[in-house]
Amino acid sequence: MHAECSRGLGSALVGLAAMVIAASAAVAADPIRIGSFLSVTGGASFLGDPELKTLEMYIDKVNAGGGVLGRTLELVHYDVGDDVTKARTAVKRLITNDKVDLIIGGSSTGTTMAVVPLVEKEEIPFISLAAAVVIIDPVKKWVFKVAHTDRMACGAVFRDMKKRGLNDIALLSGTDAFGQSMRTQCLDLAGSLGIRVLGDETFGPKDTDMTPQLTKLRSVAGVKAFFIAGFGQGPAIANKNYRQLGMTLPLYQSHGVASKSFIELAGESAEGVRLPAAALLVAEKLRANDPQKPVVTAYKTAYESKFGPVSTFGGHSHDALLIAVDAIKRAGGVDKPKLRDAIEKTSGFVGTAGIVRMSAADHMGLDASAFRMLEIRNGDWVVIE
Repeated sequence: MHAECSRGLGSALVGLAAMVIAASAAVAADPIRIGSFLSVTGGASFLGDPELKTLEMYIDKVNAGGGVLGRTLELVHYDVGDDVTKARTAVKRLITNDKVDLIIGGSSTGTTMAVVPLVEKEEIPFISLAAAVVIIDPVKKWVFKVAHTDRMACGAVFRDMKKRGLNDIALLSGTDAFGQSMRTQCLDLAGSLGIRVLGDETFGPKDTDMTPQLTKLRSVAGVKAFFIAGFGQGPAIANKNYRQLGMTLPLYQSHGVASKSFIELAGESAEGVRLPAAALLVAEKLRANDPQKPVVTAYKTAYESKFGPVSTFGGHSHDALLIAVDAIKRAGGVDKPKLRDAIEKTSGFVGTAGIVRMSAADHMGLDASAFRMLEIRNGDWVVIE
């Protein structure tokens, strides 16, 4: 009887141990869920398509290396086009139904700003891939971003104009959220950098001919350079119209067109255009001792081996994901307040956009040195020293 009890007790203990091990394994295997909403289709697909491809590629890479803290990463993604209503619906679902641990997304300023009140209310870490400074200024507790701001781009363009003696300019900007924000920032910054905006016109997202606006701007006396601020096909159309009108003054574009797709869309009209962009576009042309060179070269090689020409927009996903991974490690998990704090303390992270040094007062962490001024020559990028 005693032996039978011992055997029964032993079997029970073995069974209990097996259950504990199984439960522990299940907990260890529980994935870290990363939510994403991007403009993979529609007019902003040139942003969202490389962003999604990059997220998928690097999540696979992280998982192949053992995951994060012994857990795999799982991507939960919704394609929202550039529709703010779809963006809000997707983020509600990511938080309520999918129970994600953090969110990376918002290809455009419009879709990003549409969900900011929701992520702030629900207190979930959110890293935006969009550009406008309003995303992080004023600072919002749960919102971060990795892309250069429109205000930074205005400053980079204006400083280059100033060097060339192009003090009096005409501005043509989009009426979408990005274009409106950039117009506001450029007009606000111009005077302090010695730039006078003599002409100011806009174009809509669906405009297919900017000849009327450009004709008005051409008639403004004293203009020495033109600046087109927007993203999508609009800037390329305006670029073509500019050349078709025989206009020859120096022409600048914004970082909103920092991809090979712009050169392809604009064709020969892109020759000589200058714009501020991330080091990623000129990875192989960076100096050997540039701290970004190993990072941007590795990403460019990995992306182009699978998908074709790299763009700065895919680079934003690269930076957001790796910042999140680093923060999860430092936070010791995905407890949301701890993860938020860890993201905010990101410092010295070398990404495709620049060297990131975030703080409680700065939820982006990039400075003016993160931009390189480029010129398009013979269908390629050239660094302007």
